Amino acid sequence: MVHTVLPADTAAAAPVGAAPASAPQAWISRFDTPLRLTDAGPLAGLRFAAKDNIDAAGLPTTAACPAFAYRPQAHAAVVARLLHAGASLVGKTNLDQFACGLNGTRSPYGAVPNAFNPVYVCGGSSSGSAHVVATGEVDFALGTDTAGSGRVPAGLNNIVGLKPSKGLISAHGVVPAAQSVDCVSIFARTVGLAAQVLQAAMGPDARDPFSRTLVLADAPFPAAFRFGVPSELPFFGDDAAEAAFRQAVTRLRELGGTPVTVDFAPLAQAASLLYESALVAERYAAIREFFDAHEAEAMEPVRGIIAAGRGYSAADLVAAQVRLRALGQRASAMWQDIDLLLVPTAPTHYTIAAMQADPVALNRNLGAYTNFVNLLDYAALSVPAGIRADGLPFGITLIGPCGSDWQLAELGQRYHHDTALTQGVTGQALPAPIAIPGIRPQAMVRVAVVGAHLSGMPLNSQLTERGARLVATTQTAPDYRFYALPGTVPPKPGLVRVAAGTGGAIAVEVWEMPAAHYGSFVALIPAPLGIGTLTLADGASVQGFICESLATQGAQDITHLGGWRAYIASLKAPA
Repeated sequence: MVHTVLPADTAAAAPVGAAPASAPQAWISRFDTPLRLTDAGPLAGLRFAAKDNIDAAGLPTTAACPAFAYRPQAHAAVVARLLHAGASLVGKTNLDQFACGLNGTRSPYGAVPNAFNPVYVCGGSSSGSAHVVATGEVDFALGTDTAGSGRVPAGLNNIVGLKPSKGLISAHGVVPAAQSVDCVSIFARTVGLAAQVLQAAMGPDARDPFSRTLVLADAPFPAAFRFGVPSELPFFGDDAAEAAFRQAVTRLRELGGTPVTVDFAPLAQAASLLYESALVAERYAAIREFFDAHEAEAMEPVRGIIAAGRGYSAADLVAAQVRLRALGQRASAMWQDIDLLLVPTAPTHYTIAAMQADPVALNRNLGAYTNFVNLLDYAALSVPAGIRADGLPFGITLIGPCGSDWQLAELGQRYHHDTALTQGVTGQALPAPIAIPGIRPQAMVRVAVVGAHLSGMPLNSQLTERGARLVATTQTAPDYRFYALPGTVPPKPGLVRVAAGTGGAIAVEVWEMPAAHYGSFVALIPAPLGIGTLTLADGASVQGFICESLATQGAQDITHLGGWRAYIASLKAPA
């Protein structure tokens, strides 16, 4: 098939310039006509890109090193699965050379600019894949993630980065970085699409020595979930990022979460082992034959990082692996107290110039909250959290135990849609949420509330802590009398059905709650209140609060006010 390959010197010379709709540095090669195998399948009509350390027959695989380039005879397993699912492959994207970096500037094909502000880094190593998703050139893209490369560029470009549990997607046909911890990752502009791609891409593969069959949790996190927040939260002086993370914690609380401080020390110490111990030998082993013969073809600082792997003995590697296992044991204690861990995807955002001036230290900073995840066998999902005051995106990462992929996606989708952000840099509104594959549909109950359970009222938390969500604000049919019950704490109203023509319409909120939690909610309702069937203004019937008529004797009739909020307001009004 005819294709276009961007020469290394041409791409490297492309100016960063003013923010383009598409940066040429994001691509290494493209098909003239997107490659498509079928018009049918769950991903039919969608276009995708693959990071150029992932094989696609018909295009060279370079790993951002022209001297390393080869022409594969077959697609990588994940590319083949997506093509058979109906998606079309557009081309191959730029990366930090040999997937060694988190910033997107370590490539002879050029530094990939941030989609929002080209002065800033895109994040890496999957920089090109993140950029073409954020700008809308493709619907989704494949990256790889060893130390955070499938998450950092997502967080810095207002898109979703799904880092699956290790072994869930086959890495056959992927140039390894550190093979025992490598993951193929997915970039998309919505969590729902990323989850659909995961469903199509996943599956065991005997050709991948680290592939495995995993049983994924199929129930959402509890309605009242607990999320860990690191005891140490370095932002390296970035006040905008720190403020954005505080807002993210607040939003997650509003979705039913309770923050729990967790000891970050074992996670940070595990992260440091990736590059600062004998574990780096795995990066050297991944390309040893090529590297020993062509070391000068690798660019700095990639060359120095990989070369450092030569200096360790087998005993050093065993000691590092034992140390990692010990830190994993310490870290695992946190899962007894939390359902998931919340971290900033990246603690700050650097300019391309600053990164190139200090490439090792600043790159390390970008990985402060990512490097430990694969080493400790966790699943992770980066989702957009907001746009900072300086116009740069900020993302958070939800981290869960191995096998929590669908759970993270379900919560991540709710979080992302709650932000009301637009998609990437396209300006397009988020589409409606979709059912997350692998999550069992929950039986739901709708209940109408009229008083102390209304939004902002004292007992509303009894709904929200059970995962209930507001679905409608309406009125009852005009067949009810409404009373302020004396002596109730907090103050509560009583709703009583009366004969036609003798009542009024009363304001209600309709909430939807998982049926599994409905019983515990009803058990909290004290006499003389109870749950019965209410008729709404449109004639629909719904469960709702009713009151024993005997309790209304001597109570103030407030039907004329039309609702509890109006009654509360009347108490505060001047005489």
